[in-house]
Amino acid sequence: MLSDQVQEKINRELKKYPADQKQSAVMSALRFVQDEKGWISPDDMTDVAACLGMAEMAVYEVATFYHMYNLKPMGRHTLTVCTNLSCTLCGALDTVKYLEEKLGIGIGEVTPDGKFGLREAECMGACVEAPLLTVNNKHLCSRLTPAIIDQILAGLDSGVTGEK
Repeated sequence: MLSDQVQEKINRELKKYPADQKQSAVMSALRFVQDEKGWISPDDMTDVAACLGMAEMAVYEVATFYHMYNLKPMGRHTLTVCTNLSCTLCGALDTVKYLEEKLGIGIGEVTPDGKFGLREAECMGACVEAPLLTVNNKHLCSRLTPAIIDQILAGLDSGVTGEK
């Protein structure tokens, strides 16, 4: 069941669209759930579908199409590295390798302490800043080097968001 806070946010979002276009709020609704819980479960997708009067499969299609939705718990800080061609040409695979070694996890995994999850994504639309990653799909960190990555991780360990 959607929390009162998520339901309230969805209701505010729905005011932006014609009454017969409630499904237009699906991406926002999924984001609200993820912001609250850290990920989106199948039950959450069912609840979003009911709230917006959509088929459950339609919500699932949106949640699985976009890389910004976590469909399983991904740690308190989800690091998503862009591995599209432009970023790869600028060192994204080295970034992934460094993070994997530093955190002791692979893509799609979470550190044993639950602090960090590592994901890859297609284009984030900031190729000129490559290689890059996002922290919790909120903060873009760019022109990554091992030193910058170390600063980001240290900041996240101490409560700083990693925003650059």
